Amino acid sequence: MQRRDLMRAGLALGATSALPLAAPALAQAPKVIKFVPQSDLTVIDPVVTTAYVTRHHALMIFDQLYGIDKDFRPQPQMAEGHEVAGDGLTVSIRLREGLRFHDGAPVLARDAVASIRRWAVRDAMGQAMMAATNELSAPDDRTIQFRLKKPFPLLIDALAKPGTPILVVMPERLAKGDAAVPITEFMGSGPFRFVPGERVPGSRLVYERNRDYVPRADGPVAWTSGPKRVHFDRVEWHVLPDQATAAAALQNGEVDWLEQPIADIGAQLKRNRNIQVEVSDPTGFMSLARFNHLHPPFDNPAIRRALLGALAQEDFMTAVIGADRSQWRDGIGFFPAGTPMASSAGMAAITGPRDLAKVKRDLAAAGYKGEKVTLLGSTDQPALFQLAQVAADYLTKAGMNVEFITTDWGVVTQRRASREAPDKGGWNMFFTNFTGLDFFNPGTNIALRGNGASAWFGWPSMPKVEELRNQWFDAPDLATQQKLAAQIQEQGLQDVPYLPLGQYLQNWAYRKTLTGVIQGMPMFWNVNRV
Repeated sequence: MQRRDLMRAGLALGATSALPLAAPALAQAPKVIKFVPQSDLTVIDPVVTTAYVTRHHALMIFDQLYGIDKDFRPQPQMAEGHEVAGDGLTVSIRLREGLRFHDGAPVLARDAVASIRRWAVRDAMGQAMMAATNELSAPDDRTIQFRLKKPFPLLIDALAKPGTPILVVMPERLAKGDAAVPITEFMGSGPFRFVPGERVPGSRLVYERNRDYVPRADGPVAWTSGPKRVHFDRVEWHVLPDQATAAAALQNGEVDWLEQPIADIGAQLKRNRNIQVEVSDPTGFMSLARFNHLHPPFDNPAIRRALLGALAQEDFMTAVIGADRSQWRDGIGFFPAGTPMASSAGMAAITGPRDLAKVKRDLAAAGYKGEKVTLLGSTDQPALFQLAQVAADYLTKAGMNVEFITTDWGVVTQRRASREAPDKGGWNMFFTNFTGLDFFNPGTNIALRGNGASAWFGWPSMPKVEELRNQWFDAPDLATQQKLAAQIQEQGLQDVPYLPLGQYLQNWAYRKTLTGVIQGMPMFWNVNRV
């Protein structure tokens, strides 16, 4: 039996295994959508990781207080609305009536308060929001109240942000746990229920429609805003790391939707009249190489700065998405090209001539003594693996002692959380992408935080960046924000929390029988089949 035949048999089994054995002969078969995610789901808690596959999973089973519309403005979701006192120091959010968790228990304001507190420990904007908060409470079952030390105009934007980690509402008993310890129970109030009994690690995840879910009545349907109307009884995620196999399954109608086809596969799929290939997220992806600031050699900022002159963004982007320059941009700093906070401040370090001989001299002058550099490359994430391969080549040519560890993304997401030395299960560098929306400004760019032990994986301490970031939150107007963002970029390119590797547009592909696909990220409400 051929590999595709084996897969076809497996998919068919997965589609029918949840059906009752003694179903009536005339019973209508469940309506199923089959999706190929970018990777397997290994870390399931959306607060403890920034992995997008975990965010996508969380949006299936949990709900959010606010979503964002096509203009990236917050819109009520679980919230009915909110009021801000005249002095800006009290913000009251009212929950919609009738919200219930999957076990039938009502969603109460204290559940939301506990969820906000847990999320804010890990999120960059959440941390800033709570630093401006005197008291967060639930005066009654439907009211969430912030009493602020000073006005925080971006409070609702923070609660609505779709960037990882995302704020989702879970029962108080789960949310009261340590934010660093993953939850193991998935009791949400969202449009789907997770079916853990059908999970096959490395192969399949299953979600069933929450028939008791009541979508909000109105609002714009875009990104994470508007009514979440579910048309499928069942959503199956089929993990197919081999891109050729995944593409064949899509073309044969064995699956409906492929999240991240590589460039060559995407070009092939475009020629199929039954397949729609389009840019999934217009904000693109920002690629980066993240340093571990806790251990040599990258605990030394001079060594990190030296590598700014070693890497050519053009090479990374060509490796990831191909030679078509309409699909990528180089000359990228800490903010996406064409957005209000993007600037040329300090960019000569990235855009200047590449000179590996000079980089070798700079590394030696900075004190590099041949320490092993452990790079993590995720083989089941083609874009990230290409980034890792190009970086390994550059660092080796620059005279660094590179240990290139190849593994799957699930292992990377687990290992990058370790603060141990690289030879004890830790790491020196890993590679990832964030959407442009996640890096839109200093408030959302989690990788630009410099608050040490509370920072994102890598744990940089950058007090000057933190001081400027706090000033940015208090800025009275756009011009002042832009000036501060330029200063943050200049200082960031001295501290170098990570290496910016460029920005690119990623396509996804789905059968044209699907309608209502929402741009931004894989979301399975409002999607239907003709």
